[in-house]
Amino acid sequence: MRAQGAPTADAAADLAPVDVLQVSGLFDEVTVQSIEDAIDSSTAKGSQALILQLNTGGAVVDTATMRQLLQKVADAKIAIGIWVGPSRDARAYGTPAQLFGVADVTAMVAGSRIGHTGDLITLDGATVDLGAGVDTLRNGSMSFGEARRTGVLKLDTTDEGVPTVRSMVLAMDGVQLQDGTVLNTVAEELNDKGQTQKVATLVRFSGLGLIEEMFHTVASPPMAYLFLVIGLCLLIFEFFTAGVGVAGVVGAVLTVLGCYGLAALPTRPVAVALLIVALIAFAIDVQVGIPRLWTGVGTALFVLGSWFLYSPLPGNDLRLGWLTLFVGISGVLLTFVVGMPSMVRTRFATPTIGRDWMIGSIGLAVGAIDPEGVAQVGEAKWRARTNRATPLAAGAELRVIAIDGVTLEVEPVEGAARDYRERRPKDE
Repeated sequence: MRAQGAPTADAAADLAPVDVLQVSGLFDEVTVQSIEDAIDSSTAKGSQALILQLNTGGAVVDTATMRQLLQKVADAKIAIGIWVGPSRDARAYGTPAQLFGVADVTAMVAGSRIGHTGDLITLDGATVDLGAGVDTLRNGSMSFGEARRTGVLKLDTTDEGVPTVRSMVLAMDGVQLQDGTVLNTVAEELNDKGQTQKVATLVRFSGLGLIEEMFHTVASPPMAYLFLVIGLCLLIFEFFTAGVGVAGVVGAVLTVLGCYGLAALPTRPVAVALLIVALIAFAIDVQVGIPRLWTGVGTALFVLGSWFLYSPLPGNDLRLGWLTLFVGISGVLLTFVVGMPSMVRTRFATPTIGRDWMIGSIGLAVGAIDPEGVAQVGEAKWRARTNRATPLAAGAELRVIAIDGVTLEVEPVEGAARDYRERRPKDE
């Protein structure tokens, strides 16, 4: 009960503190474990309540894991509060919304929504009670006002809702729990002028640890997608540079993290396969150095795989945002159409690899060279250019007579133009 007697200068210091755990994003294994650990930690530290600040679009863990979490909240030895916030666009969708049915105190920011709970989970010795709003919440959502009128909320507040965590702590003062405990979160203190004022108890904020936050972030739909795509692109880059360097190590790490994120999310395996096949298709044309059929195939497959990558959750389609799609698709196109072909040709043509041997070499025209096209010399394909007077048909034999940057200057083995022959050494 609230302390009796005259106010003192530090009355709030005698109150047991209230802990706040900030939870945002989809409920994954990391999030569920952090909530369970927070309940144990607050109980051990003697806190009188733990407030879960929620903003989530649903859960990607199975029903058994959510049942375990709901049971943990229902059996907690301290008061558990649920607050949907901090902004008006905050949401509590999916099975995490069922926490409203087992928590001791629940509230929302005006403008936030709750819903899409699905069928209520059965617990041992406790019931998920969502009041008269249970049927609406199963497949729909409610605003703050609707949740208040139907008895979903367990905190009587004004029509303005509970706009801040401090407001939540103040509103919890005097609330009597089912076991008879009365929360005491506000004390009257004397200010410097000797006037009485209400002061809330100590509020301790916490969140995920550094490692937990990293894995939780990786398991978000945009980051899992971008990590996988960037990682695979770096691995392909390293493959064409014929070595193992920083790009290869970073690519491997990002690919592993991306796979972890996709495994934690409701990912469509077919869409992942489309992304991988698309990158292979892009890689085929990297050797040629000119965007052709496989680049078009890769683009179409990559767009489809990106758009249909995730299966929807109740109330949340999980589709990648336009910014994420733009970054992923445009980045891949720039990499495989512009950057990587030039890099491969430049790297292969550097003196460290050796290119003098190519002058005088015999090759084949991959397609018509009139005056530009693609030539194959040895196992590699190159951009090629010939004299307009001596075009080369597809499959025709050619001779390399010079190298201009990353482009081979070639001529027919027989019937070359006079101006090209004059550029060859006289002893040939």
